[in-house]
Amino acid sequence: MDYVSALVPPVVMAVFFTGLIVTIVKTQGGANKAKEDAAADAIVARAESVRQSPEAGGA
Repeated sequence: MDYVSALVPPVVMAVFFTGLIVTIVKTQGGANKAKEDAAADAIVARAESVRQSPEAGGA
């Protein structure tokens, strides 16, 4: 019976890890993808404008 108690924790972790991966894959894209893309684009645009504004002001 020692082998059962030795195998249970890795099996449980493997099951939860598989569930985590399935959840991550399922939540990619879909209805929230447009909102996530828009938020990422806004962050990039803000970072680029901040990076370019000191150069334009100093010239």
